[in-house]
Amino acid sequence: MSSEKPSLNRLFPHLTREDVLAFQFSSWYPKFRQISIKSTIVRPLTEEFCEYLDSDGVFLPVGSEDQQASSSLSNDEDDEDSDESDSATKYAFPELDAQIRQAIADYGGVFPKLNFSSPRDASWILPAGSPMKCTSPADVYMLLKSSDFISHDLDEDNVFEGCEPFPESQSPQYELELILRKWYPIDPSRELRCFVRQGRLIGVSQRDTNYYEYLNEPDTSRRILASVREFWEYHIKDKWNGCPDYVFDILLTRDLSRAHILDFNPYAPRTDSLLFTYEDLQQVMSGSSSETPQLRVINSRSHLAATRNAPAYQHNMLPLEALQMSNDLDIGAFASKWEEEIKKTLED
Repeated sequence: MSSEKPSLNRLFPHLTREDVLAFQFSSWYPKFRQISIKSTIVRPLTEEFCEYLDSDGVFLPVGSEDQQASSSLSNDEDDEDSDESDSATKYAFPELDAQIRQAIADYGGVFPKLNFSSPRDASWILPAGSPMKCTSPADVYMLLKSSDFISHDLDEDNVFEGCEPFPESQSPQYELELILRKWYPIDPSRELRCFVRQGRLIGVSQRDTNYYEYLNEPDTSRRILASVREFWEYHIKDKWNGCPDYVFDILLTRDLSRAHILDFNPYAPRTDSLLFTYEDLQQVMSGSSSETPQLRVINSRSHLAATRNAPAYQHNMLPLEALQMSNDLDIGAFASKWEEEIKKTLED
């Protein structure tokens, strides 16, 4: 048997700019909103807001906090900080703040994303009991500014990386958008990533990289596969109007009989294949004519221990400023200093 790896041309489809834009939230959500999570799309966004997201450091725009800590500053304190404040760019987005507050009032809490990417890698920055639940504009901004993932959406070269050349005069326009989705306490064991190649559902992977015993029960596996296939065939297969190669994320209901769409992603190297590799999926595609997709879940507590049991996105669990600040400090001193820096940021 040859050990040569399949070429990229075999593993992945060629994508055009139009193909990629079909995966941005505003392209697919209107058609699938009845089976997705309630969401508000905010666009156009100002150039100043895009500049803010792309700027260095983690700091909040003026007015984004519901209760302004800065109101308690004395004039003397203001004077002491004037030199530092004057040298830093100040941002304020009162109209966007109002739109975010309205979405929070409508939904009771939101979690944000941009066209393609969500700040899942920064979920640690908000209370663990309600991950990514934003109850103020400041929460939204802090999540976005603390995330490495959303940088993909800020650079058009990243968004269309690897796409086939497109005539400049006919090139589809890309416009940044902010998505505010209704926050729910989601059970991660029921989140699945599904892979479609050439219009055929070939793979289903558990998204959360923890072990759940019930997912390994044979009856449960059969129910999951049956529900996923039925959902895809009835709600997605003939309604998806993008390229025939795509990845979609769903959340199953508690009884595992129905689902809600969370997102669509390109069938491309940038999309995490989770418990598969794209070589695995290629073999599934070429090695069987069966119409039943392959399901993969973590099948033991030690499964993928070396690479998957560490906290997700652990490289991003502290911003660079915190890592630099921690030098030569014990835990107690670091915690105290970090708390002071957060308070100072909110006051500024």
